[in-house]
Amino acid sequence: MLNKSSATDVRKVLTGKDGAILDDSGTMLATVESFQSQVNVTNAKYQPLGDMQEHEAPQSYAVTLTMSQIVIKDDKFIQDLVSALAKGEMPVWNFQGLVKGRNGSEERMNYRGCIPSGNIDLQNLSVGDLIKRAWNFAVNEPPELKKLLSA
Repeated sequence: MLNKSSATDVRKVLTGKDGAILDDSGTMLATVESFQSQVNVTNAKYQPLGDMQEHEAPQSYAVTLTMSQIVIKDDKFIQDLVSALAKGEMPVWNFQGLVKGRNGSEERMNYRGCIPSGNIDLQNLSVGDLIKRAWNFAVNEPPELKKLLSA
């Protein structure tokens, strides 16, 4: 058998409890319920004359961050956003994603130049549910991998 790890060995499986989203100064954003970063790659397709196969060449990429925040009190994020809107500008934030492994290793990734993008919940109320605020960001600098996670 090539895979020496048991499929049922859950001792090394990581969950949301093993991760955090931090601000630029390393302070955990404790009210963030979920966090996701994604890269969307766009390729240019081409097909040379005489070739049956369609090929692709890298053209661009975009990195996005999304967060779901549990609203406990108005914090720096919403204050920064509303203040910036009144001035006719957008705030810029830096974030750090952290995943902690069972063996003490860490994966840390920096996201810099994050600006609001798309829809952001200002107020979002529903009877019988927690009050949450959805945040969407465009990341304007390439993500920086600071530490690698190991098993």
